Amino acid sequence: MPAIAKVTKEMIIDAAFEIAKEMGAENINARTVSQKLGCSTQPVLYHFKTIEDVRIAVHKKASEFHINYVTNLSGNYERPMLEVGMRHIQFAVEEKNLFRFLFHSNYYAGVSLSDWLTGENFGSLYSILKRQAKVDNRQAYTLLSQIVLVTHGIASLLANNAMVYDEEYCKKRLSNAYFGTMHLIEEGNLL
Repeated sequence: MPAIAKVTKEMIIDAAFEIAKEMGAENINARTVSQKLGCSTQPVLYHFKTIEDVRIAVHKKASEFHINYVTNLSGNYERPMLEVGMRHIQFAVEEKNLFRFLFHSNYYAGVSLSDWLTGENFGSLYSILKRQAKVDNRQAYTLLSQIVLVTHGIASLLANNAMVYDEEYCKKRLSNAYFGTMHLIEEGNLL
């Protein structure tokens, strides 16, 4: 009977995820993961061919964590999409290392901006947006594009600099992007 593995693939991913959160994904290696787990490097190298494979698995876990974070709505904002945008910015402030790993690494190589906006990162937001704004699919895409690009710009600045997070300022910028795009939609000037 084979020995029962004490360190599982999931345990390795979870440990590497914690390293990415605490110290940055650039610190994920066999030594740091094994130290986090209190084991030798052997289980890490047994379950994954390369450390890059570990990082890819952690990126997927971080992406799921991010999606859950931004869509866990409290109802504290007047519009659901405003809250989603604010949650994305708050994620950048509270989880700087994960934000950088998710959005400032090269794991989206070869993906177009359009595909990124309609893929698993933001695809789940279309139903929220269509219901809130009472728009069709094409209009929802335009509206989401504007909101995400403005939101992501603010979030990137906050994640990569020692800037002060001003919630009211961010809310105003996101509202301007939303209402400005809604105005274009209503005027028939959708680009």
